[in-house]
Amino acid sequence: MAAVRIALKDLTQRVRDRSAFLWGIVAPLGLAAIFSLLFGPVADFEASFAIADLDGGNVAVGFVEQLEILEQDGVFTLEVAETSAAAEALVEDGSVDAAFVIPAGFSASVGAGAAEEVEVIGNVDQAIATQVARSIAAGFAGEINTVGAAACTALSAGGEPCEANPALGALAADALAEPAFLDSPAGLVESPAASKELSSETFYSAGMAILFLFLTVQFGVLGLLEERQNGTMRRLLAAPISPRSIVAGKALTSFVLGIVSMTVLVVGTTLLLGAEWGNSLGVAIMVLAGVIAAMGIMFVVAAFARTPEQASNLQAIIAFVLAMLGGTFFPIAQVGGFVANLSLITPHAWFLRGLGDLAAGGGASAVFPAALYVALFGIVTGGLAQLRIGRVLQP
Repeated sequence: MAAVRIALKDLTQRVRDRSAFLWGIVAPLGLAAIFSLLFGPVADFEASFAIADLDGGNVAVGFVEQLEILEQDGVFTLEVAETSAAAEALVEDGSVDAAFVIPAGFSASVGAGAAEEVEVIGNVDQAIATQVARSIAAGFAGEINTVGAAACTALSAGGEPCEANPALGALAADALAEPAFLDSPAGLVESPAASKELSSETFYSAGMAILFLFLTVQFGVLGLLEERQNGTMRRLLAAPISPRSIVAGKALTSFVLGIVSMTVLVVGTTLLLGAEWGNSLGVAIMVLAGVIAAMGIMFVVAAFARTPEQASNLQAIIAFVLAMLGGTFFPIAQVGGFVANLSLITPHAWFLRGLGDLAAGGGASAVFPAALYVALFGIVTGGLAQLRIGRVLQP
């Protein structure tokens, strides 16, 4: 009961000064909303293109059909422009992000082995969509070059020269007219495996939640240093309670603050930002493991820091370093190599990995490997801190 009374006193104090609300709810919820708005369009890519086919030949028709396949797959929307000027106007007024212009005589020139160009007009404010359009055009050009090289190889195998050979153009034209060429090049392919990728709203909601969790739990454990600095530690030690009850009371404060903060963030981001956390029981297991990990590292800081200010600064540094290394600001797996492997020592990376397992449709049992590592991180660090925490329990 002594531990419970200490925790109730600390919780009442944090509610009155509103510090727990700021670090536990307002800051992570606000940053999650900002990051989702800033980077959501990048993660959830949508684009609109226009096509002006001034040629109408078989090769040009093949390119248009490729774009229509991608439009049907929902990759982007496609508009048809009658002229190059009309396509450019659509880009300039923002109706589309980029436009393709196939010049007149394109199919005939390509069939004859001559050099030709597909023009890409991009909006200066839509750099990503413009780059995608350039990549599509470059991929199409690469396929045409492949057909030309194959035709040249066929002639060379028959002992005929490629250069200045009228048969080259005819052979390339026949290959370009094949349905396999017209239908195959571009398309959207789904992986048969379940995707473990979090949506942008869920990713940034979870990332900010686990980042600020490591800052929120400090309000309980740091109370040990504050009691010592304010001189009230002497009174607590003189009271008929054990030192373990004092530590337990501070730990209980951190635990309650962490659980309440994470619960509010999970519910709030789901309702306000559209985050999809997955199976409720699985999320509860990951949240519990995350709180244990945050408490463990906070006990280490409290055991070695001399003042509350020093402990707060150390905790902030540790929290942000672990968060950046764990991939809470961007998917660290994109970096690959040593950095991606190094991130797996952080509880943040495993927390996000556990939520990814839930996003793939897994139940509560799917998060146990990730939750076990996160919880063990807190148990090990908290256990090591207990070897030195007695230094704080002194006047």
